Amino acid sequence: MRTLLTERLRIRRMSAAEDAAFMLSLLNDPSWLRFIGDRGVRTLADSQAYIENGPVEMYGRLGFGFCVVESKHSAGQCLGICGISQRDYLDSPDLGFAFLPEHSGQGFAYEAAAEVLRYAQGELGLKCVLATTRPDNLRSQKLLEKLGLQFERLMPHPDGSERQLMLYALRAA
Repeated sequence: MRTLLTERLRIRRMSAAEDAAFMLSLLNDPSWLRFIGDRGVRTLADSQAYIENGPVEMYGRLGFGFCVVESKHSAGQCLGICGISQRDYLDSPDLGFAFLPEHSGQGFAYEAAAEVLRYAQGELGLKCVLATTRPDNLRSQKLLEKLGLQFERLMPHPDGSERQLMLYALRAA
């Protein structure tokens, strides 16, 4: 996956050496824990392993994955993550995003996700992009709909709990 640029953002591959502290903070943010889930990442070493075994492994295997979203105007300040992933419980790649709370409500998630979708459909040639969110995550639902994804159905949460996820899709005509 190449670096993507928007008017305000740089969307680049994640690096364990460069991004471990940022990811440690994001992975333990209360909104991440509430809407995405606890990944058990508590130390810089845990964060480095998470990056190497997740995004970096996926870049090598599939050519895409989650990326760091930086501000172009604040000396590369990390705002959040956005990218395409292939989860074993979904039949098509899915779009995901998460931003630190101090960078919410400023349009960064939409700007990053719209650019990642353009890349996924254009350069990667994906005919279907999925996304999942929890039923109580109204902000993500609104953003997915603004991006053109449509709600398809509720599905069981992959953790085996009684919880459910909302499945959204953007399918090429």
